[in-house]
Amino acid sequence: MKTLISDAIIVNEGRAVRGSVLIDNEYITDIFEGVTLPDIAHDRLIDAGGNYLLPGLIDTHVHFREPGITTKATIESESKAAAFGGVTSFFDMPNTSPQTTNPDAWQQKCDIARASSHINYAFFFGATNNNIDLLSSLDKHAIPGVKLFMGASTGNMLVDRLPLLRRIFSTVKLPLVTHCEDSDEINRNMQQAKKYLGEDPSIVMHPLIRSEQACLRSTRLATELATEYGTRLHIAHISTAAELELLAHTPSNITAEAVIAHLYFTHHDYNRLQALIKCNPSIKGEEDREALRKGLTNGSIHTIGTDHAPHLWSEKQGGCSKAASGMPMIQFSLVTLLELVDAHHLTIEQLVQLACHNPASLFAVDRRGFIRKGYKADLTIVSPDKPWKVTTDIIKSKCGWSPMTGHTYRWKVEHTWCNGHHILNNGIFDEESRGEALRFRN
Repeated sequence: MKTLISDAIIVNEGRAVRGSVLIDNEYITDIFEGVTLPDIAHDRLIDAGGNYLLPGLIDTHVHFREPGITTKATIESESKAAAFGGVTSFFDMPNTSPQTTNPDAWQQKCDIARASSHINYAFFFGATNNNIDLLSSLDKHAIPGVKLFMGASTGNMLVDRLPLLRRIFSTVKLPLVTHCEDSDEINRNMQQAKKYLGEDPSIVMHPLIRSEQACLRSTRLATELATEYGTRLHIAHISTAAELELLAHTPSNITAEAVIAHLYFTHHDYNRLQALIKCNPSIKGEEDREALRKGLTNGSIHTIGTDHAPHLWSEKQGGCSKAASGMPMIQFSLVTLLELVDAHHLTIEQLVQLACHNPASLFAVDRRGFIRKGYKADLTIVSPDKPWKVTTDIIKSKCGWSPMTGHTYRWKVEHTWCNGHHILNNGIFDEESRGEALRFRN
């Protein structure tokens, strides 16, 4: 079936131009500039009405919890939330149960996603102290990269002994994505906080416990190793100005990600939202948020993700010690970034570069992330000046809550296409829709 999307402002590759896009089944087959309706055969016409047509977002940092932690979320529920937010592809992290640290566990995730994911999917392979020999032989066409936890993490996924880190950095052929926080520093800070403030220190202490120094020390080690071995390193969820200053002096094989939480909130928001915004690394001060926002336009930040990490409401109660870390953000990531566009922290063209083009380019995703002829039709239409309020009944994540509840957005996601399939149409969702396994480096 041929679908013609007409009268859109097409945002793609540094430009925003009025035009139309023709989809033939799964693929984009033609792009027309100008306001005139193209004289071309089509089966269905979608009038964008002058709204913005973007590539579907590629979120390279999510925790969809399946298998094993499905009381919080499932691939089905979170991929649906993603589609409502204009996200058409995700890369899922390996700290599920079982952890994605061997080929069988990785295949299990793929099988679940094939049956239930509404959008396109890929799964990182997790590095541990015991599986390093596997990391050099992973399928480069099916796996986006290797995730390395260089700070406090779940189970045996913490790798912080220097000889093992050297082996990983020197042998991994795929992109290496790191969580950089120094565990010794965090543990010392937590012990001190508990000594004076009790077993569950107030959440306002979180940026002091999971501190700037903990981030900087670990990030410095990662960049030194990547520089020494030429490793293709992508540092996840940068949260401090000091790390950005460090990265300004590193070679081009090292790139960085920012996530919505650190771009939007500051430590002042703990008083209002408490542990609902507790995440690791911690949300820090205004000067750190300002540096990250500047990084969106000065080249020091290369991708934007969500670190989407649902927990049950009951698990988010408490302070630094007891409350779980992580928050669900994928349904509201695009509209939140568009608020930053409205506030002149970046342009809509730069948003598309960071959330669509760069994820596709840095991880060599096959034929996605751009509005180009011959590419898969992963697209979203967003409209400005359509105010709506986040209420619990519209939240699609299985956990049923969001730190954005009560917030009013100006922008709205109206349509989402995944592989040419119109999965979201003005609030109507195709429950039968299924995404595809992403391919890399073809």
